[in-house]
Amino acid sequence: MSFTRRFAIATGVAAGMAASLMGSTALAQDNVRIALVAKSLGNGFFEAAARGAEEAAEEVGNAEIIYTGPTSTTAEGQIEVINSLIAQRVDAIAISANDPDAVVPALQKAMQRGITVISWDSGVAPEGREMHLAPSSDELIGQTIIKLAADQLPDGGKVAVLSATSTSTNQNTWIEEMKSVMDQYPDIELVATVYGDDLADKSYRETQGLLQTYPDLDAIIAPTSVGIVAAAQAVQDAGKVGEVNVTGLGLPSEMAGAVESGASKSFAIWNPVDLGYSTAMLAYNLATDQAEAEPGAEISMGRMGTATLDDTNTAAMSEPFTYDSSNIDEFKDIF
Repeated sequence: MSFTRRFAIATGVAAGMAASLMGSTALAQDNVRIALVAKSLGNGFFEAAARGAEEAAEEVGNAEIIYTGPTSTTAEGQIEVINSLIAQRVDAIAISANDPDAVVPALQKAMQRGITVISWDSGVAPEGREMHLAPSSDELIGQTIIKLAADQLPDGGKVAVLSATSTSTNQNTWIEEMKSVMDQYPDIELVATVYGDDLADKSYRETQGLLQTYPDLDAIIAPTSVGIVAAAQAVQDAGKVGEVNVTGLGLPSEMAGAVESGASKSFAIWNPVDLGYSTAMLAYNLATDQAEAEPGAEISMGRMGTATLDDTNTAAMSEPFTYDSSNIDEFKDIF
């Protein structure tokens, strides 16, 4: 080992000891700054998650939430945001990734600077984060979204998927899980998968394209809160309410009109407020060394219970919940 290498290690250890001695004092005095990085700003799902994160910050008492994200759903936009957060020397970055791999180098740089990095909602490749919090298990989500469509098609029919971006980790995983159980519905045919990039106008146009290309389409499954609203509106505007059922994952506040009109018979979602709360709690506990992300670890999520990490340091928050005409009024004013 060279003298330079030995010196660097010794210096690093000394600096680490000093930081450790100072850390407890700083922790008592300073807020733990947690950056909640959305796929894009202006999305109701992520805004609700930010409210949950603020709730967690208030509960622990010494945390500050920095809610941020790019203006469009691109990896390049998120990389710019990550670099800015590194420059700000935040304590933790919790990101819902637009691309699982493209953001890894920037997140690795953050971890090298001592910043805690976790992903939530839409995951990052394992080498780019300490852990991932899935809103539910991928299997349950995949099973749920096809069942929502199948429940309204007792005689079978044709369905299409309107997803977010083609590289979106969670969307792709859920769709694959959905496909894996479609042998349970032999009379249902998946005719197409299109991508609206989590943009309302593009999702609307993609839905229009589906309706024109497949005039006998029976259902559209949109596992994205932006896409499902746009798809329901396109079905209404095309005069196909009652012919094409729109389902998938959405927010009650944004889907109430679609349920009332009949464009959507039912849809599912976890509570994004709970998801943001859980994410902030995990980030806080890791950033303050109250927990360590490793396989088998059980990390507190406050009122949401405990996250148990699997072999890939991934945990699931809860099962998705179905909303329809029987309960939409109860939840539409909440999120």
